[in-house]
This record gives sequence, structure tokens and C-alpha cells, in this order.
Amino acid sequence: MNASVDGHYLALSGGVGGAKLALGLSHCVPAEQLTIVANTADDFQHYGLHIAPDLDTVMYTLAALSNQELGWGLAGETWQFLEAMERLGEPTWFRLGDRDLATHVFRTSRLAAAATLAEVTAELCQRLNIGPRILPMTNDPVSTQVLTDEGRLGFQDYFVRRQCEPAVSGFEFAGIEQAQPLPELMAALEDPQLRAVVICPSNPFVSIDPILGLPGVRIAIRNTAAPVIAISPIVAGLAIKGPAAKMMAELGIPVTAAAVAEYYEGLIDCFVVDESDATLAPMIETENMSVAVRPTIMKSLDDRVSLGQAVLALAEELT
Repeated sequence: MNASVDGHYLALSGGVGGAKLALGLSHCVPAEQLTIVANTADDFQHYGLHIAPDLDTVMYTLAALSNQELGWGLAGETWQFLEAMERLGEPTWFRLGDRDLATHVFRTSRLAAAATLAEVTAELCQRLNIGPRILPMTNDPVSTQVLTDEGRLGFQDYFVRRQCEPAVSGFEFAGIEQAQPLPELMAALEDPQLRAVVICPSNPFVSIDPILGLPGVRIAIRNTAAPVIAISPIVAGLAIKGPAAKMMAELGIPVTAAAVAEYYEGLIDCFVVDESDATLAPMIETENMSVAVRPTIMKSLDDRVSLGQAVLALAEELT
């Protein structure tokens, strides 16, 4: 772990890619100095349960419980519940494991008892012995709607049931105008002790945009004195995980790290690209946005910690 310094770090995360960097950051700073805000626009109801895929991926990853083979869910998972549902003729396209089911039952029960999503998340983190603070982006319902050549699809319907097959033409976030960002998120952005905002290498369109789209968040990020650093989810023209590259191609956006940087332009102070995209750095850099070339592919814990250390070092340089 790096030497402790005063201040706080805020990370914005989607699922797998963001969770990897969040884990790396958690090994670099004391737990009380790190807050991770997870996208909740891909939350949905299934079998009457409140499912929060990105929140759960971040929690399981930081609790060292995640399924490394699948990249989602819990390690050592079994599927007897799902097999029983299949026998009853129920849809089983969304894979809910027996162990994972406990999280969703707990969350749904607590929400039904009038707890907020943030309160339930804090309770789960405490019971899973997670040190850093993990927050949902909002307590209010927001739903990512994917506009496709087959019509409007809920995100999990598009991502899991349809396996990202329909061609994408845009996105809408139902409920986002009425949703309020979590007060702790806004307080963190306004904290004079904030040392950096880290936009993790998550899908900019469906993982990061919902967080930025909450009322006041984008303006608060622009106004913070802390450096804002984004890590490219696109490496050598490919998405390390998920459908970002496919979405970009279908939206007519070049599938490059440079295009992601342009998407974030005006919001961030530094953009981190992988070594394989080093030649793009000169064309990405602008008067208000520097570019750093670092190894960004996180296959091992050491890779995640190394990237976390690199991001924190950049934050110190920018400060």
C-alpha cells in the first residue's frame, strides 16, 4: 500500500472493468480514503427481485468473492435454483446462482422494508467486510433503454438475453431527469480534500454516462479542483470486456481510444491509454487534457494494483 496522504479519492465505475481498477485502487490507499460510485441504470426486476449487476460486481470483486472464470457472479457458484425454475417453465436467460441469490433476496427484502438502496449497499458491504465505501449512483430508479434495429430494449434484455446482437442506434436513461444523485456523491465532489476523480475503464455510454447524466453531477465534476482522470476501455481498437466496441461501430464512432477521449473532452484533465495505443497520444492531447501512456490491461491482481498506483501518481502530478 502507498503511504497515506490526507484527502479522498472518488472512482466512478461500471461492472467488470471498473471493478478491477477499483480493487487496484483499494490496495493503494487506506479504505477510508476511497469511495466507489457504481452505475445502477442497469438494475432491473427479475423473479420479483431487485438485481443490481454493477453494484454486485464491484462488491464481490472488493470482497475477493468474484467468479474469476465467468467474470461475474460469485466463485464456487451452483445453479440448482435456476434448474428448478427451468423445470417450472420459467425463463432462465439471466443466470442467477444459488449463492448470488442471497444478495438479491436480502436487497429486495430490505428495500421492501423502506431501506434505501444506499443503506442496503452499506449493510451488504459491512457484512462482506469491504473496507472502501461503495455507493449506488442514486437511490432512485433509472433504467437504461437501448435503441436498436429491433426496437427499444431494456439493457439486460439487450445485453444478456439477446447477447448484444441487435444493432444499436442510441441510448435513453428512463427516469434520470427525476433521479437525484446520492448526497454522498455530491458531497465528495464538493469536498476540498478530494484528491482525484477516477473514471474507471468502463463503457462510457451505458456505465459512465448514467452517472454523469444525473442532475448536477457533470457540472460538479467540471467544477471540482481535483484532477479528473479517465482510463480508456478501448485498447488497440478492442473493448477488453463488454460491447463498447460494437456499440461504437454501430453508432458511427471510430473504435479507438482517441474517440473515447473526445467523448470525455471538456470533463477530464488526463486520459490514460494503453501502451499499445501510444502512437495515438499526440493526436489526443489538447490544451486542457493531457495523455498518459500506461499498461492498462488488468489480467492479474498485480496489474490492477500497478494501474491503481499509476493513476494515483498521475493525480499527484496534476495536483
